[in-house]
Amino acid sequence: MADDAEKTEEPTPKKIEDARKEGNVPKSQDASGVVTLFVAILAVLMLFPFMAKHMFALSSYYFSLIGTPLDKLFMIDIAIVTIKEFLLMVIPLATAVAIAGIIGAVAQFGFLFTTKSITPDLKKIDPIKGMKNLFSLKKLLEGVKVTLKSFTTLGVGFIFFFYFIIELPTVALFGLHDQLEWLKDKMMIIAFVMLFIIFVFAIIDIVIVRKQYFDGLKMSKQEIKDEMKNMEGDPLIKSKIRQIQMQTARKRMMAEVPNADVVITNPTHYAVAIKYDEDKAHAPIVLAKGVDNIAMQIKKIARENSVHIVQNPPLARSLYKEVEVDQAIPEALFGAVAEVLAYVYKMSGARR
Repeated sequence: MADDAEKTEEPTPKKIEDARKEGNVPKSQDASGVVTLFVAILAVLMLFPFMAKHMFALSSYYFSLIGTPLDKLFMIDIAIVTIKEFLLMVIPLATAVAIAGIIGAVAQFGFLFTTKSITPDLKKIDPIKGMKNLFSLKKLLEGVKVTLKSFTTLGVGFIFFFYFIIELPTVALFGLHDQLEWLKDKMMIIAFVMLFIIFVFAIIDIVIVRKQYFDGLKMSKQEIKDEMKNMEGDPLIKSKIRQIQMQTARKRMMAEVPNADVVITNPTHYAVAIKYDEDKAHAPIVLAKGVDNIAMQIKKIARENSVHIVQNPPLARSLYKEVEVDQAIPEALFGAVAEVLAYVYKMSGARR
């Protein structure tokens, strides 16, 4: 009993899928953050001329207002122009960052839309449970991880910054344009160095998050047994299994129609394919049978393979109702079936 209670087994696909429907997925905030930060830096570099253009346009607009008396309508006009220019600068960058955030999440666990995680749950605001989570081992590890990541990133960034500061006496002799170019280059170096460090931490975080996630979903042997029992008893699953079995049996039955000696029909509603091989059976065997659409398919296959089709409504109905596929016909129908086979053999010139 103790072994069954221990969660030592890997989670089943159903367990993982159920957790996914609940919104419980292995998501690394660091991984999403590094993708977002990388795209943000690239977006700033690519959009910088566009943003600078609007910044200069806004500055020129402000300078053009010098000496103009202020009133209420004029202040509204200034606010509208300012908001418009800022939106034109911010919206492309915000759109790129938002798309990057979506890509960072989808890359980790695929596309997922669920309202379960945002559904109000009173258990989530339980103060006692909240205090336990606040001082849990998981929270402690999270705190250590954040502290280590922050100090490492800032420490390496400060080292690069210190070496750049040493160059300032030389840079002071440059022209203004060259100083700005130097500043831009050094800022890019620091940004990408820190981004690389965050990327390394993100890889480590992904490994830790996925391990914690699958460890949290581990099941006991009894849970696996119960899940299998529930799945086998699920009416939808049983119905699906029966449907698959019927489709398989139907395909196998249709594949036997070309081997039949004759197909006896109603002529429209019933069709029964029969074969007689005295070396294998003491009586003719029903290879296939069906009504309506299936009967039409049987007759179609028979015509395509030059199998004789004989109309005998009473015999077709009797064979369909009394004989299953792959079974020999009953003795009561020997005479009627023998007459049909004799007719077919005579028509085909076969000798029995």
